[in-house]
This record gives sequence, C-alpha cells and structure tokens, in this order.
Amino acid sequence: MEYFAIVLAAGQGKRMKAGENKQFITLEGKPLIIHTLTNFMADDWCKEIILVTNPNELERMSELLHQYSLGDRVKLIQGGKERQESVYNGLLHIKSRDNIVLIHDGARPFVKKEQLHALAVAVKESHAALLAVRVTDTIKQQRGDALTTLDRSSLWAAQTPQGFQLGLILDAHVRALEESFLGTDDASLVERSGNPVQIVEGSYQNIKLTTPEDIERAKTFLND
Repeated sequence: MEYFAIVLAAGQGKRMKAGENKQFITLEGKPLIIHTLTNFMADDWCKEIILVTNPNELERMSELLHQYSLGDRVKLIQGGKERQESVYNGLLHIKSRDNIVLIHDGARPFVKKEQLHALAVAVKESHAALLAVRVTDTIKQQRGDALTTLDRSSLWAAQTPQGFQLGLILDAHVRALEESFLGTDDASLVERSGNPVQIVEGSYQNIKLTTPEDIERAKTFLND
C-alpha cells in the first residue's frame, strides 16, 4: 500500500511567541519540521511528501531540506493565506483521484508509523478517516446563561493526519471554495458533503506544538 503526505508548515504560530515560524524551533538539535518529516521519510508506504510552506520562507525551507538531505522525496510548494487554501494547493500536486492522501500538521512531530498505516488502511476501506483520541476532560457547553455537561463518551478530539481518497477530498475542497466555507479541519469539509468519516484511535502523545509549554512537553517525549 502507498500514500501521499501533505505536510502543512505555512502558519506563523503566533501563540508560540517564538518570533519566527515555529517549524524552525530546534528540538534536540533539529528543527521541529525535520522531526515531523522524518516520520514520513522512515515509512516505506509514503510515496511522496508535499511540504506546504509560507511564500516568504520557501528559500529558507529549501535550504533546510538540502541540509538534512530530504530534497529527493519532498516537494516544496507555496501555501495560501488560510490553512484550507494551503491544503488545496497541495492536493493539486497529486495526480490520480484514487490515490490515498494523508494531510498532517507540521507541528505534530510524534505521529507513529503504526498510526499512519492504520489510517491508510482505513482510507482504503472507507475513503475518509482521521486520527482522534477520546476526550478525557468533562466538557461544558454554554449557551447564554445556560450550562450543559456533554456526554464525553461520544466525544473525540481530532488530530492529524487525516486521510482521504484524493477525489473525495478534492471535491469537498472545491465545493467549500465555491460556497466560501472555511472549515476547522479537512474532515469537516467531507462531513458537510454527507460522506462518513471513520475514526482511527490515535495517541495522546501525538500533540500539536502550539505554545511554549508544548515545547517543554515535547522535550520530555524526545528524552523518554
């Protein structure tokens, strides 16, 4: 089995307060984005990686790929103003509508090969799937002055990668573009098209590095 990976690295990550794109933050001597890309490079199911980056950082990212000898299997392209536009740009670089594509946040460096494989298999079977973990906190919903406790047994926290048959996710993006709909993730675009999305249980270690506190957690994972 094989899949294509779209890795998103175009966001500026202002909550990180690093003064630069968080993808360049160093963890154990390597930039964050290199840790993430290495997970896909080490997987022989991954046919090609499409790395989507900020237009102003194309040269810097290209130099980084060259430095770590990743240029052969990584196609570097320009991202858009919104995450959704960046994903769409990446999708346009994959040819066959039958191909499996996994869409991943560059700031999630701890996804494991077994999770990538489980996701790819799920996409092969059902055309759309995502990694997610069960919600462990009690979740409250507020509407006006009313507060409701939600049933957490039915709640999942979505992660990436999210995987799709190319034709399905591409059509969902085109529809969203035509209707000026901006989703919070790619699965939401497929959901509104009426297509089911399968959940593949992920790992609580597959965190997205968003704040300085997340960087400290990441360092403990790397040192385990």
